[in-house]
Amino acid sequence: MAKERKLTGWHALAIFGGCFAVIISVNLTLAYNAVSTFPGLEVKNSYVASQSFDDRRAEQESLGWNVSAEAKGGLLILSIVDAQGRPVQAGSLDAVLGRATHVQDDRSPDFAFDGRAYVARESLRPGNWNIRMKATSLDGVSFEQRIVLHVES
Repeated sequence: MAKERKLTGWHALAIFGGCFAVIISVNLTLAYNAVSTFPGLEVKNSYVASQSFDDRRAEQESLGWNVSAEAKGGLLILSIVDAQGRPVQAGSLDAVLGRATHVQDDRSPDFAFDGRAYVARESLRPGNWNIRMKATSLDGVSFEQRIVLHVES
C-alpha cells in the first residue's frame, strides 16, 4: 500500500517560488530580446529634427509624389509617380531594404530606372519588409518615405 503524502508549507513555498522563477526568467528573456534586436534611433535629437519638420513636409508634399513597391519574379520594383500618375525619375535615390524588427537583413538594392519605375534584382523571403528611401527631385527637393512591402510565399 502506497504511503499518502501531505502538502506541507515547504512544498507550497517551493511551488510558489518555482512559478515566480519561471515568470521572471521569461520576462528577462523577452526584455533581452526586445533590446538586443532594436535597430536603433530614427534621429539623434528629436527636438532638433522637429524644428524643421513642417517645412520639410510641405516641400515634400509639394512634389505630389506617390510611391509604391512590389516584389515579383526576383525583382523589386519601386514606382514613383507624380500627381497626374506619370512616372518620376528622381535626381538621386538611396534606399535601404530590410525587416522592421532587426537590421540583420538590411541591404541597399541597386535600383535602375527603366522609364516607368526603379527596378533591382532582389530575392525576398516571405513576410513584411520595409524600404526606407531618400530621394531628391531634379530641382533639389528632398523626399523621404518608408514603404511597407508584404511578400507572399
